[in-house]
Amino acid sequence: MDIRLLRPSDIPLIQHANLENLPENYFLKYYLYHALSWPQLSYVAVDVSRPKKTPYDYPKIVGYVLAKMEEEPTDGVQHGHITSLSVMRTHRRLGIAEKLMRQSQQAMVETFNAQYVSLHVRVSNVAALHLYRDTLGFQTEKTEAKYYADGEDAYCMKLDLGFIKDQIEEEADGEAKDEGEAVGDVGSDPAEKKKRDAAEKEKKRKVKVGRGLGVGELVERVETKKE
Repeated sequence: MDIRLLRPSDIPLIQHANLENLPENYFLKYYLYHALSWPQLSYVAVDVSRPKKTPYDYPKIVGYVLAKMEEEPTDGVQHGHITSLSVMRTHRRLGIAEKLMRQSQQAMVETFNAQYVSLHVRVSNVAALHLYRDTLGFQTEKTEAKYYADGEDAYCMKLDLGFIKDQIEEEADGEAKDEGEAVGDVGSDPAEKKKRDAAEKEKKRKVKVGRGLGVGELVERVETKKE
């Protein structure tokens, strides 16, 4: 399974996945709006086990996450929003939805310095609630009555992304500490430097002597004996 960024050419395929799995559907231009405005945030899961018969075969997309940044956040805090998440029924219970969500959240922090991410979910969607609340750690902020077109309520959920920012900083600190040995003689012990210089000179001397008794000279000696 390959988790990669959404490409504009994937849009008809993710729309198909949306129509297959979710009651909330969108026009193609809405997907394109996400792909062009925030190309770093939306991802697809591609089943790479299916061999391509021709170079023109479409990839088998089995899941996607459509995400964006809130353009005018009411709270004044930079944050992302999950517009839609879907995984085909044939590929569920494989952790694909979790991987898609985590990849998008990581990109929100790295690219836009997002402080948190929000989403809406049907109050009756037990599987999605388990993923968001129990696996990913989202908290319910409030319930929005009749949020969906069919009149069902939605939970408005939120996840603070500070832990991702901390992970990025820890990794950066680790790389800074592991820069290797100093280049040249900077910070080196003078006594150790003297030993290294002496060893280098001895090595050069031995090589020079060895070349004086090389193959060319041995051949000359053999030819002399024959004469």
